[in-house]
Amino acid sequence: MRVSVESSIARHIGDRKEQQDRVAVLTNPAHPGALLVALADGMGGHSGGAMAAEQVIMAAKQNFDAFTPATEQPEQLLDAVVRDAHSSIRLTRFTSEQDPHSTVVVFALYRGKTYWAHCGDSRLYHFRGRELMSRTQDHSLVGELQRRGKLSAEEALRHPQRNVLIACLGGDRAPKAAHGDFADVTAGDHFLLCSDGLWNYFSDDELAATLDEHSAADAASLLLDQARERANGGGDNVSLAVVKFVAVEG
Repeated sequence: MRVSVESSIARHIGDRKEQQDRVAVLTNPAHPGALLVALADGMGGHSGGAMAAEQVIMAAKQNFDAFTPATEQPEQLLDAVVRDAHSSIRLTRFTSEQDPHSTVVVFALYRGKTYWAHCGDSRLYHFRGRELMSRTQDHSLVGELQRRGKLSAEEALRHPQRNVLIACLGGDRAPKAAHGDFADVTAGDHFLLCSDGLWNYFSDDELAATLDEHSAADAASLLLDQARERANGGGDNVSLAVVKFVAVEG
């Protein structure tokens, strides 16, 4: 059975004055079939957040363009994206009056395997059909409280400090990014990268059903529209990327 890859991205400014999210799906002509997806949710006064998120996308593009599989593993590529984006954001602090920070979630497909890294509370979901296989753990105060059993998922959504991060890019300390890979990706696997402006409004089951029932482009559009509707005039920036592995007949 042959498998094809569908991908799509979507963004919306929400009800904010500025779009500080960035998302990109990148290819490299030197490596046919390889894919790198990067998503960033910037934080900072005025244009600081947008600049920080832009640095993440630039670091992803530069490192993917320079990727040399003969001497570099995909995990090292993702490490370099996180490290270089953090350094660039730090430098921006010294050349502007802002205090920029950003989340990052980055996903790579290379030779049939997928890899990921993230820092902050932007998420990567992996569904197989309608089953949740895995989801990144938020580097946030409420996420830590949940892991310690002191807060339920429902309580986390209403917590007054739900937006407080305990790790991100651009801070005084080097980021401690989480990493992982999926060695057995097959047809029916769906991946969703998204900022909190999206995942705040959906259950895992809702996300799984939408990705399973629709093409990557249609799923991205539907999720964006539903997030905007549920935000009811008070929504954050929204960004997402969908990657689906689809069986091809013949």
